[in-house]
Amino acid sequence: MNAFIDFFAHLTSLQKFVWIVGLLVVFWLLEGAYPLRKFKYDKWQHAFTNFILLSTTIVINVLFGIATVDIFSWLEVSGFGLLNMVDLPIWVELILAVMLLDFLAQYVVHFMLHKVRFMWRFHMVHHSDTNVDVTSGTRHHPIDYFMRELFSLLAILIAGLPLAYYLVYRILTVLFTYFSHANIQLPRALDKAISMVFVSPNTHKFHHHHEMPWTDTNFGNIFSIWDRVFGTFVYHDTKDIVYGLDILDDGKANDIMYQLKVPFAYKKNSSGISTQIIKEE
Repeated sequence: MNAFIDFFAHLTSLQKFVWIVGLLVVFWLLEGAYPLRKFKYDKWQHAFTNFILLSTTIVINVLFGIATVDIFSWLEVSGFGLLNMVDLPIWVELILAVMLLDFLAQYVVHFMLHKVRFMWRFHMVHHSDTNVDVTSGTRHHPIDYFMRELFSLLAILIAGLPLAYYLVYRILTVLFTYFSHANIQLPRALDKAISMVFVSPNTHKFHHHHEMPWTDTNFGNIFSIWDRVFGTFVYHDTKDIVYGLDILDDGKANDIMYQLKVPFAYKKNSSGISTQIIKEE
C-alpha cells in the first residue's frame, strides 16, 4: 500500500496529462462503438469548443497547484486536520479522504452552483451543451472551475490531506467525469447496478436534462450515495432526456464567445429588475 501511495505522490505533469488524454481517447472510441444516442453533429467542432474550455481549467489547475504547494507541507508538519487526529490504516484513510473530497469538492459545491444565483450564472455554460459526450466533462467556465478549486482547498484543509491522497482523488475524478459524461450505452442492468454506489453514465445524463426538476438532481461525481442520502437522486428512461438548457440559445452551444459571455448577459426588465437575456428575441 505504501508503494501505491508513493507512486501517486510522485506523479509527473506528463503522467497526469497522459491520463487525461488517454481517457478521452478511450471513451471517444467507446462512444463510436456503443453510443447511447446517435447525434447528428460535427463531433470535432463540438469538441473544439469544449477543449478550449479544458485549456482554461488546466491553466487554473496548474496555477492553483503552484499557489497551494506549501499547504500540503504545512499540514504534514503542523498535524492540522481530521486525518492527523486519528491513527487509521492507510487504505481506510485513503477511502475516507476520497469520500470527503467527493462530498465537499463535488457534491456540495455542485449543489451550490445550482442553488446560488451568482454561481449558477457560470455553471450554466456546462449545461448549455446540447450534445453531451465525453468532451462535455471538460466544459466549465473558468470562474466555475475556480470556485470548484476553492472547495477542494477547503476539503484538503479540513481533512489535513497528504498530497498523495489528493492526487489519487484527482485521478479518480477525471476517470468518473469522462465515464459519466461519455455517450456510451451500457446494459441497463449493469448501469443501474453501478449507480447504487457510483455515478453511472445514465445517472449523470438526467442531470443534463434541459428542464427542472431533473436539472437539479444527481449532483455527485464519483459516488451516487450523496444524492441518495440527500434525496437528489433520480433514475428514469434516458429516452426522455433533452440536453441543454431551456433558457439558453441552443444554436450557440458551440459558440465559445457566446458561452464565455453567458454569465454576464443581463438587461433591465419593465420593473427595473436585472434579468438574464440569453435567447435571441
